[in-house]
Amino acid sequence: MQVLEYRIRTAGAAHLDQARAVMLDTVHRDFGTGYVPRWHADIVDPESFYLTPPRHTLLVAVDETDGTVAATAALDARGPAHPPNPRWLAERYPSGTTAQLRRVYVRPEHRRRGLARRLVDGLLDFARTDGGYRAAYLHAYPHSPGAMGLWRTLGEVVCDEREELPDGGSGVVHFEIPLTPLLK
Repeated sequence: MQVLEYRIRTAGAAHLDQARAVMLDTVHRDFGTGYVPRWHADIVDPESFYLTPPRHTLLVAVDETDGTVAATAALDARGPAHPPNPRWLAERYPSGTTAQLRRVYVRPEHRRRGLARRLVDGLLDFARTDGGYRAAYLHAYPHSPGAMGLWRTLGEVVCDEREELPDGGSGVVHFEIPLTPLLK
């Protein structure tokens, strides 16, 4: 069995096409939505969403054997919007002081190797270094392979729309991830 090695790094212009492909493949395959402009504009233009703003970042896991991007993870200072999210959630995690984790996606052939956790650790380090973030937030789709297990080990569920909203909302689960390092 070949042992794969990965390097976690801040994405640069040279990584954007491959990172975009990882993200688009994920929304097609795992979410079944395909590209939806109001939800996925950052995927088409990751440079202006994640590389240009100083408090945002896009990390990639690069497969050292062939130089390809195997996984992505992004962070920005935009809190969850209302609507579609509950008003109280948008108020609890306001833009500017909330580090929202986004696009933590791993290609299927690279899953179960700890890449998502390593990428999230990098995002949280970025948020801590920034110093202006009070909370780290994300939402996850329960049917996304491996997502719920990972997020439950890293954070706390603050709203499960399937259980807490009368109509089930959009079916997502909202998490807060501690910004203080966890003892390992």
